[in-house]
Amino acid sequence: MALPTHLDLQIVTPDRLVVRERVDEVQIPGSEGYFGVLPGHTPLLAAIAIGEMWYRKGSNKTYISLAGGFAEVLPDAVTILARIAERADEIDADRVEAALKRAKERLTASGSEIDYERARIALAKSLSRLQVLSRIDLGERTGELKRVRTQG
Repeated sequence: MALPTHLDLQIVTPDRLVVRERVDEVQIPGSEGYFGVLPGHTPLLAAIAIGEMWYRKGSNKTYISLAGGFAEVLPDAVTILARIAERADEIDADRVEAALKRAKERLTASGSEIDYERARIALAKSLSRLQVLSRIDLGERTGELKRVRTQG
């Protein structure tokens, strides 16, 4: 049996189909660390952490922010069932900036009513979104991103 030359990638959230494409390579943020998938990969099922994933078609990479879910890897296909999956062009820089600020405030606040784990997760999601957002050419929004990065 010949090895496959491509991967059929599907990324699905509870709301929608985010990606359905034939790709050459995928990198996924697994719960035990990032892992890469090439055609012919050994089958596996992995939990997804919060982080940036990418897939490559030829020399073009596409970046997506993921948060939670599972990835099924087969020799010729990768299926990602994610709680949250956002492409760079879907991410609102103003929303990310506000969420990052709120998460930092919660983590530095004192008091027993603060849910630190929830604030830590919100911070991780915001940072993942910023990382993905920084991968695209933002034109006039570049100054906005620099301001977000230098605050805090």
